[in-house]
Amino acid sequence: QINMAQIIFFSGLDGAGKSTQIDRLKDYYLNKNKKVYCFWSRGGYTPGFQKLKNIIRKILKNKLPKAGKSQEREASFGNPLIRKIWLIISIVDLIFYYSFFLRIKLLFGYNIVCDRFILDTNVDFNIAYPNEKVENWILWKILVWSSIKPDHHFLLLISVKESMQRSLFKKEPFPDSFEILEKRLAYYETYSNNSKNIHKLYCEKPIDEVTKLILIFFSND
Repeated sequence: QINMAQIIFFSGLDGAGKSTQIDRLKDYYLNKNKKVYCFWSRGGYTPGFQKLKNIIRKILKNKLPKAGKSQEREASFGNPLIRKIWLIISIVDLIFYYSFFLRIKLLFGYNIVCDRFILDTNVDFNIAYPNEKVENWILWKILVWSSIKPDHHFLLLISVKESMQRSLFKKEPFPDSFEILEKRLAYYETYSNNSKNIHKLYCEKPIDEVTKLILIFFSND
């Protein structure tokens, strides 16, 4: 039986079933008459940063590149200054949400379920901007230090081939290439192998079986 508000993170490859398991965990809490708040985040794409980009687009009359992959976006991010500003704003925004906003939700008794967390943004930044070494930035270290810490962190993984097939089925607008997915999987495996606090689950098994594995961690809470 759950007596206190909890913080749960879900990380992993696209198509691994994060959204499905988050919906099921949400139902689990609601069935116990517990408040739950689900939060999706990704560095550079949090709600606050999205609003800021919309405002900038209006001011610049849509001169800012649109979201998603494009030659225009790649050209803009080829400028070191623009890239650094984007990364700095992304991290500051994450600090606001992970260090303050979600803590306020927790104080009001909400169980917090995060779709992606710092680990996922770390993987994103390492793949997209490997030369920036963002992990060494003081701002990134502040983010890691100040962010809420999970009661449980689930890492959902599938093979690269399965991820691509599921992305096609879901009609993902900007799916990763096979090579990028391989890099992501390698990063996730490395991070999880170096952490004792991540529950790694391989999710090519039936959905109900994955749910049972996740709920085992809540049986004694």
